[in-house]
Amino acid sequence: MSIYQEGLSAGAVNHTALSPLGFIERAANVYPHYPAVVHGAVRRTWAQTYDRCRRLGSALQGRGIGKGDTVAVMLPNIPEMLEAHFGVPMIGAVLNTLNVRLDAEAIAFMLQHGEAKVLIADREFFDIVHAAIGMLDHPPLVIDVNDPEYGEGQANSVLDYEAFLAEGDPEFVWQGPDDEWDAISLNYTSGTTGNPKGVVYHHRGAFLNAMGNQMTWNMGQHPVYLWTLPMFHCNGWCYPWTVTAMAGVHVFLRRVDPQKILNLIHDEQVTHMCGAPIVLNALVNMPPEAKAAIDHPVHTMVAGAAPPAKVIGAVEEMGIKVTHVYGLTETYGPVTVCAWHGHWDELPLDERARIKARQGVRYPTLEGVMVADPQTLQPVPRDGETIGEIFMRGNTVMKGYLKNPSATAEAFEGGWFHTGDLGVWHADGYLEVKDRLKDIIISGGENISTIEVEGTLYRHPDILEAAVVARPDEKWGETPCAFVTLKAGHQASEADIIHFCRDHLAAFKIPKNVVFTELPKTSTGKIQKYVLRDWAKAV
Repeated sequence: MSIYQEGLSAGAVNHTALSPLGFIERAANVYPHYPAVVHGAVRRTWAQTYDRCRRLGSALQGRGIGKGDTVAVMLPNIPEMLEAHFGVPMIGAVLNTLNVRLDAEAIAFMLQHGEAKVLIADREFFDIVHAAIGMLDHPPLVIDVNDPEYGEGQANSVLDYEAFLAEGDPEFVWQGPDDEWDAISLNYTSGTTGNPKGVVYHHRGAFLNAMGNQMTWNMGQHPVYLWTLPMFHCNGWCYPWTVTAMAGVHVFLRRVDPQKILNLIHDEQVTHMCGAPIVLNALVNMPPEAKAAIDHPVHTMVAGAAPPAKVIGAVEEMGIKVTHVYGLTETYGPVTVCAWHGHWDELPLDERARIKARQGVRYPTLEGVMVADPQTLQPVPRDGETIGEIFMRGNTVMKGYLKNPSATAEAFEGGWFHTGDLGVWHADGYLEVKDRLKDIIISGGENISTIEVEGTLYRHPDILEAAVVARPDEKWGETPCAFVTLKAGHQASEADIIHFCRDHLAAFKIPKNVVFTELPKTSTGKIQKYVLRDWAKAV
């Protein structure tokens, strides 16, 4: 008889639904007195943090919140946000982390669309919260968070977060999900047109991507992790769960401040942090005496558009080792990594940085990734030149878009998740993002990667930030238009920058226009190219 025919079955003894919730129970039991939370004067152990998470779950349950109910939070990077990542799903509820830089209309839409029963909000966002709640026919229960590191603002509610926790039981007996496919969180995309889409994560995917982070980055036990990445963004790329699994220290940062980042790296001996390229760029442009604070090994994981090779090189010269990853809201955050090969260490810094700017290969926890023709789904040649769309599939792809079956079907057409990103495949199987499908510039029939042009601009000694978009052109259809921010105290003309590009780019890729301005950005530091495209039409 085949082993597959012996009637072996799954039961409580040999099968448990995958969920990241068990990470905090283990951390608190194995390392109860180890540091878990650092936030200004607030210092808590894992035992204390676990108690607070259980109190939160118990208090929510006492207010009638249960399986499938949505609990929204509008919080910066503070300990209460970590507690929500465990306390909310402990009772089977779904955590909806709201983008703290959105307007009231957007927040109201998300609260209504996600059917939030509870909103936990920091006082800093009183105006937006008050306006959004006023737009709802059935407003949620609002709980006010008064963070001592903020120390100002008006209360969002008469119900204080600490008083609410006091309603809960620190010995609350919670249970993980019966089905690992159950929703654990809801994240809204920052759509540029129309209403944002609600991306639904499940417990299985959250568990696996949390483990994928550790497998990819090799953080080890007890990392000291600085929250430079917004925790509302893809649930902090699942790092609330990863750092907890490793019984690390969560060092919180309400808002990105390069000087404070360097201070915390030094004072708390930070070992790891994540963020967008803009964070690295801010550190690179700090004074030498400030950068001298980095006196021990520090690792940073960066995602978003490919960081310019010059920025990567400059960061590594500071003593920060860069790992480049790539992913989307729909994939729980990063799911590919530029996995490093030892012999690359022998290459010159510029060449290492150029390789490190690639988005790389799939996480061990992602089943498949490919670069293919967006119509036929046939993989493109691995020649580093043929552009195709990037596709993914596996356990760390979202359940789908909430209440939007047509958008879900479109995104999953052909059995792959369509990222909307364009890239090439290199001979070694490493992918490299060239542009968003909507951002590629087609000039006189030639494809121009805005990322390539931006990488050249970042090499200019006077440029702090740069972004390139298509500008309508009667002759060529489209031409590159560059928007740049100069470094403080530096000067450069449009002619200077165009001449510089002429020395480094093919003629058809050279920006025809250069606009000096502050670049519009999202809350996660991504440049809002849809805004720049509108500006370019007026140039």
